[in-house]
Order: sequence, then structure tokens, then C-alpha cells
Amino acid sequence: MELETISNEIKKPIMVLGTSSGAGKSLTVTAICRILKNSGEEPIPFKGQNMSNNAWVDWEGGEMAYSQALQAFACGINPTSEMNPILLKPQGNSTSEVIHLGKSIGTTTAKNYYKDWFIPGWEVIKKSLSSIYKKSPNSRLIIEGAGSPVEMNLIHRDLTNLRIAKYLNANCILVTDIERGGVFAQIIGTLELMKPEEKKLIKGIIINRFRGDLSLFEEGKKWIESKTKIPVIGIIPWLNDSFPPEDSLDLIEKKSRFSNPEIKVGIIKLPSISNFSDFDPLENEKSILIEWIRESQNLKKYDFIILPGSKQTIKDQIFLENSGLSQEIREYSNSHGNIIGICGGLQMLGTSLEDPYSKEGPKIYSQQKTKGIGLLPLKTTFFEKKLTRQINSESLWPCQSKISGFEIHNGKTELDNTQNSLNISPIFTDLNLGWYKENKKGGTIAGTYIHGIFENDIWRDQYINLIRKRKKLPALKKRTSSYKVKRETIIENLANEFNKHLNLSSLLN
Repeated sequence: MELETISNEIKKPIMVLGTSSGAGKSLTVTAICRILKNSGEEPIPFKGQNMSNNAWVDWEGGEMAYSQALQAFACGINPTSEMNPILLKPQGNSTSEVIHLGKSIGTTTAKNYYKDWFIPGWEVIKKSLSSIYKKSPNSRLIIEGAGSPVEMNLIHRDLTNLRIAKYLNANCILVTDIERGGVFAQIIGTLELMKPEEKKLIKGIIINRFRGDLSLFEEGKKWIESKTKIPVIGIIPWLNDSFPPEDSLDLIEKKSRFSNPEIKVGIIKLPSISNFSDFDPLENEKSILIEWIRESQNLKKYDFIILPGSKQTIKDQIFLENSGLSQEIREYSNSHGNIIGICGGLQMLGTSLEDPYSKEGPKIYSQQKTKGIGLLPLKTTFFEKKLTRQINSESLWPCQSKISGFEIHNGKTELDNTQNSLNISPIFTDLNLGWYKENKKGGTIAGTYIHGIFENDIWRDQYINLIRKRKKLPALKKRTSSYKVKRETIIENLANEFNKHLNLSSLLN
């Protein structure tokens, strides 16, 4: 199905462009998706190309950016990799893993990417768009751009902004972040750098993250509309509900929204951290304070430590060793500490890491074993093929309960028989998904391959209760709603706030 032949039959797509990275495109798309769903439409999110290590795995085992998965949840539909046909996963040294339609197809440098991958990339984007419309002919695409659409050194090889906008003849919204300052220059500068046929696609402007009395911007609104001849369709106030940042650099700026926390959690901020949305359920626990750890320090102030996923496990393990954090983690374990590793974090908690096929980077990694932290008797060998799949299992510890989530990792982890003194037990009925051990002095060391483990309410509650018991705190009360229900509530609240201040009527024709 060629879109050119049905362009007059499909519902007009809406595309959200930004004056810069971090302007609020992802959340704006999420809000619009839910607003249109609530109005009876069939919205579907789309981002031609995303760069992120915060990934999701669909039910066919395809990788996609978590932000598009969240947008699919806002639409009330299952995420599929077609919604994000190109995912670039940075792995350092200006190199990224290239994923097309959910499958890893190679690595490339920033210098060579557009030379080698531009034409295949555009073809896979068109293929995804055609497939979406074939499956859902009555849908309306809500498309997210990337960064700025007018990076003049990149615009000739743009795959995900104005090229898609023109291809679909989309109604485009330009979003700008007033919190950054210079909002008038951002808007005027972006529009002035567009070609006339591109500028015609911009049907509305959104001023995002406005603090204070919205009426105080009325004169600014009139000036923008007079200068650009484009209506300001929304002035969105500052919203407090947290959503996962696309960029891991934003993690450092995340603050706990709850006062008087009873449990303090430290998460190691790895240089190549991935899948940090794993911790969103903990962010929403009123009894928990999360702090991100970037350097060696006394860890005893934390009730438990999390070692998160990594895009480059060996490199991050070397960082932990060289920074002194590995030793701090070992000392923390010996002083009644509780530790849980997820995916790459599980691998690093083991005794050794081997990379015979150089999947982790430099050849030196393949020529020798890398020592792990050594708290679990596990060894990991990295193979050529990556494992990506949805998980449905049952837990054995800290309670018996149904478990769902997904795997996304390279490497096979198995018992290290040279470390028989470190007795461990499986966490799940699927014996290869995770292990744990109890310290003689108290505390537990656990590791799992399941991303999204904390989204499982019963399991999360029982793990937190294990920590609370050791602190002589009362157990958590029986939960009245699940994390997924709460996520729905947050999305709904986001949509309601946007709907109060956003007029989409002119874009739906």
C-alpha cells in the first residue's frame, strides 16, 4: 500500500515538532493520544527514528523505545515496533546499535550512519507506515519528531522530522519550552529556517511548561500570532507528575516528590545505564526516597542498592572497579546490605564476564575474563545473538506470585561451579531468570533478567516489606490499586491538564 495513493482517504496525521530537544514532544504526543482516544478516535503513536537506551520489547520480541510504548498505552493499544521502526541505541565512542523493526541489524558510527543507513532507514519507515494503515485504516497517526527540525547540518539527511511531515502532509504542531528562556527567538528562529512549503505545515504552536498565571502571557501570545500568522493553540502549565526521561542525563535532576520517606534507595548511575524506566514504580512509592549514586561513597545510609541495566556491561563493570564503587558495594553487602541487580546489573554481580565475539566493544574484552563484583556465583558469556522476549513466570522469592516483564540482553548467565561456597537459589520458576542469596550477617543479594520486575505489585510489595521488616517498620497495607492502574491515572491526568489548555479542533480536519 503506497501512502501517496490513499493520502486523501486517511485521517490527517498530527505531528509534534519541537524547537529543541527536551521541549516536551514525548509528553505532548502522549497527552494527545489519550485525548483523542477519549474522544472516540483510534490514535496510533509513531516516531520514525528514536535514539534511546530506554527500551521496550513488544509481544513479538521486537525492540522499540519506551516512550513510544508509553504512548501506545495512552492510546489503549499494545505497543509494536512498527510505531518506532528505527531505534538507535548508543554504546559509546559515537557508535550506536541499529535496530530496524525491532531487530538488531548492526552497529554504526555517527559519521557513517547516514551514508550507510539513510536509504534503508527511509524504506523501513515507509514500510512501517504502510503496514500501520493497512492494519488500522481508520486510525490517526500522532507522530513525534526528534530534536529540532531545522538542524541545518543534518536536515538533508533527516529521517524523522520534516521528511515524514511532508510525506504524510501532516498537520504539525511546534512545541517550545518556555522554562528554558528565549521562547520568542526559539519559535521565530525555527520557522525562519524552514522552507515555505514546510512552514505551511505548521498549524499551531504550543508554549510548554509555563509557570504562574497563564493570563500574563496573553500579550506574548498575541505577538507570536501576529508575527508568525500561526495560532498559539495551547499554553501548558508546569506539571508535577513525573514521567520517564528519554535521556539518562535527566536522571540526576529527578527529585523525590514525597516527604518523610521511610526507605532510602540508592541506584548506581552507570555511564551506559539502560532501561531506567524500570524504577518508575519505586518513584511512585510514597515511602521511598531514590538517590542516584555516581561516585564511591559510604553506602550504609541506603536500605537497598540497585545496580541497573547497562548497554555496555563490561565497560560499566570496569568503571565500577576503577571508581571504587565495586569495593563499596562489596563492603555494603558485608554490613547487612541489600542489593538487587537488573539485567546488566545481575551480570556485574557475578564472578566473571567473558566476551568471545567482541560484542561488548574492544577486542581486549574478548582476550581476557573481566572480574565481576563477585557477590553471586554466576558467570556470564556474551554471544552474537541478543535475547528479546516478553516474560510470564512465577516467583518463588520473596513470595509466590505471577510475574510479567521482558528480557532484553546479550549473554548467557550460569552457575560458576568454582564458587560453590556462595550458595544461591532461583527467584523464579523459570530458573534462568534470576537468583538470590542471603548473607550470613543479614541482607540479601539478588539479580534478575526481568525488566519491569517492580511493576509487579505483589512482588514489589513483598520485596519492600522484606526491607521494612529488617528496619522494624510495619508491613505495607494491602494495596488498593496497581502500578499499572496508577500509570493509567497519571496518563489520564496528563491528558486532562493538556485538554484544559489545548485546542486541537483545527488540526482534526
